[in-house]
Amino acid sequence: MKPYTATQHQARRLVQLGLALFLLALVVGVLLHRFAVPRLALSAHLLGVLQGTFLLAIAAWWPKFSFTHKRSWLTFWLLAYGCVAAWLANLLAALWGAGNTLLSMAAGAARGSALQEGIIVVLLRSSAVALVAALVLLLWASRRTASVSESS
Repeated sequence: MKPYTATQHQARRLVQLGLALFLLALVVGVLLHRFAVPRLALSAHLLGVLQGTFLLAIAAWWPKFSFTHKRSWLTFWLLAYGCVAAWLANLLAALWGAGNTLLSMAAGAARGSALQEGIIVVLLRSSAVALVAALVLLLWASRRTASVSESS
């Protein structure tokens, strides 16, 4: 039996995070009518389902990516943060009745306090940057075979 590697540990954590996000998104979907802005809750539901599935797909391929130890760690955390922060921003907007600053199509006229809108903007913009960076790193890691040593 091979020893449990950092790559396997990260893949397992991505699976757990993907399943948790998927499950939370399903709960949001069941409770849509209880949110201040149900349309934003629907956005949070769909985003959670899609990003949960995305994390599960990435986890399945994780051992095949050719990462150095540092890039693997960085990509893992960028993915985790990017997916959770985007979902959380939509969920908070739905709970607060806010989000018109960046989520105007889903939020409609719903506008929160300056602090609430600021939190949503920071979460959405930082999650977008994190996910783009993670995808660039994944694309870079996919161009070589997984035979490159993980410790390099």
